[in-house]
Amino acid sequence: MAQIIRIALDAMGGDFGPTVTIAGAAHALDSHPDSRFLLVGDEAAIRAELAKYPRLAESSEVRHASVAIRMDDKPSQALRQGRRVSSMWIAIEAVKKGEADVAVSAGNTGALMAMAKICLRMMARVDRPALACLWPTLRGQSVVLDVGASMGANAAHLVDLAIMGSAMASIILGLERPSVGLLNVGTEEIKGVEEVKEAAQILREANLPGLAYAGFVEGDGIGRGDVDVVVTEGFTGNITLKTAEGTAKQIAAYLRQAMNGSLLAKLGYLLARGAFQELRGRMDTRAINGGVFLGLEGIVIKSHGGADAIGFARAVEIGYEMARADLLNRIRGTVELAHLNDSPATPPQEAAQ
Repeated sequence: MAQIIRIALDAMGGDFGPTVTIAGAAHALDSHPDSRFLLVGDEAAIRAELAKYPRLAESSEVRHASVAIRMDDKPSQALRQGRRVSSMWIAIEAVKKGEADVAVSAGNTGALMAMAKICLRMMARVDRPALACLWPTLRGQSVVLDVGASMGANAAHLVDLAIMGSAMASIILGLERPSVGLLNVGTEEIKGVEEVKEAAQILREANLPGLAYAGFVEGDGIGRGDVDVVVTEGFTGNITLKTAEGTAKQIAAYLRQAMNGSLLAKLGYLLARGAFQELRGRMDTRAINGGVFLGLEGIVIKSHGGADAIGFARAVEIGYEMARADLLNRIRGTVELAHLNDSPATPPQEAAQ
């Protein structure tokens, strides 16, 4: 009998709350019928939505939470008001207690990171959490991290990111030994800040199992898919992510304007409708929704706050895949090997998003 994967959902998180999270869970259950759900939040609101999905209702437990973290709450405020009583905290705590294999939330990113770190704690030898996301490329998809969990990085942290990102890529992309590149201002070994060059030397010499270090990668190489895993610190990673999202929206707006510009343009759109539909599918961010907090003693998935039911379902499915493939143990062994001769780590400088 297949192992049941237990998924705790912060049903109140995101811009739409239970309307989207419950519908998304129902979609995810269709894809993974061996899932079971712990739905945390306002019980009355959850049950009102759950009544629309009888199959999900049979596979779910509802747990009431008296507080919902707002999207604009500061992490410190969220901790004061929501520790132990909010839907976000209770969903994460279910992972800590062994009641769930993974927690998923579309809520406030900074609050989720702060609560996850306090509740679950960090893995041994990993001093900072990281947020990893899937990135569409000309070759398919890549994993990019860190996209905003921690600001700044020393060489040891960049090596940790390479290890954790490779474990995620091996699960999501089905690769035995993903290629890893360090984001840099050039591909030559003499370029870049000292921390990046030091991390490159460590990765070259360590020959760690589970990843193939491929050198430096520039910003335009992310979209080309030059490597399977792109490693950078959270400040640069978050700017890179937001720039790419904005550029995609800009291109989509240009296309809409061009297609509505004249009768000939509209005719051209009709003739090329199939190609435009394929393009729209490739640019659909719902297919890559779901960031993974890495480095914690538990699996936590962050969905985009504005995701619809299909997008939220994808975040749930990523959590399912991480739990099914035993992400944490895949990371632990390689981290231990990489840090055998480490000196004490530099204190982290975490983001407050």
